[in-house]
Amino acid sequence: MSDDLTPKYTEKGKSFERDMDYIPDRILAGAAPADPLESTYGARSDVPVWPVEPGRYRLVAAPACPWANRTLIVRRLLGLEDVISVGKPGPTHDKRSWTFDRDPGGVDPVLGMERLQEAYLNRYPDYSKGITVPAMVEIDSKQVVTNDFPWITHDLYFEWKEHHREGAPDLWPAELREEMETVMKRVFTEVNNGVYRCGFAGSQEAYEAAYDRLWAAMDWLEERLATRRYLMGDAITEADVRLFTTLARFDAVYHGHFKCNRNKLTEMPNLWGYARDLFQTPGFGETIDFEQIKEHYYVVHTDVNPTGIVPKGPELDSWLTPHGREVL
Repeated sequence: MSDDLTPKYTEKGKSFERDMDYIPDRILAGAAPADPLESTYGARSDVPVWPVEPGRYRLVAAPACPWANRTLIVRRLLGLEDVISVGKPGPTHDKRSWTFDRDPGGVDPVLGMERLQEAYLNRYPDYSKGITVPAMVEIDSKQVVTNDFPWITHDLYFEWKEHHREGAPDLWPAELREEMETVMKRVFTEVNNGVYRCGFAGSQEAYEAAYDRLWAAMDWLEERLATRRYLMGDAITEADVRLFTTLARFDAVYHGHFKCNRNKLTEMPNLWGYARDLFQTPGFGETIDFEQIKEHYYVVHTDVNPTGIVPKGPELDSWLTPHGREVL
């Protein structure tokens, strides 16, 4: 799963390795991608292409999952709510699949299924990999289209442009795109995935190496955000979306549950102000459900937290306090 229920370790040092082999299909407005630049995670050639068509797809995205949370933010920022519907699995799942246990009767009201696994098996009857969110599902066939999470948000911007709301933000400014790729790659490898590398480390040596890598990147971000409001300057981009979902979970989950405990996010003035700035920006904070986030990590990750006890803290009202970032 995107939040790996069963982490995979390499033999040497038992380091966590994320499986990035997702269903590579793309939903495109034309025969070729609108943006020729490869994204952070690389592009594959000759992948199946599905057409952009309002109302044809349902985005299945659990609010608890940081990778799915990205898609919920981008969908709102671009105003695609009436174009792509959304289904929200609950925060806990078993080894089989995410479930729609918070919907009436435990069934997604549009797809008519209890488990996201059904959409995967409808397309691949012998599908044996993790059932991950986010996933784009074709409503009529009830088949999964893609679960390739970095490309889902990328294509929501480039391929669904005709359906963006008026005044939608430019999440991929052409003049910044090359630098964005470098920034996003470091954010992904060292921070988004870095917290998991700490939490799922299989040895003390692997954990300490992951911890050092994470905090080197956090210090780099703290310094970078001292002189600019957002990662790429004075406007929000996809890079900010990708970093935000990790920061939003940092003190509530990663600091303790994943042992990323050199200090809290609230103790890093620039990163904490930046995170609150984004949280208070329409499209960001309303996608965050701290109770679901905590329940997901502390209940599902039984190897890390075998008691299943969910902590009451931290106090979260401070997310709404003045951030002062507008001066930048």
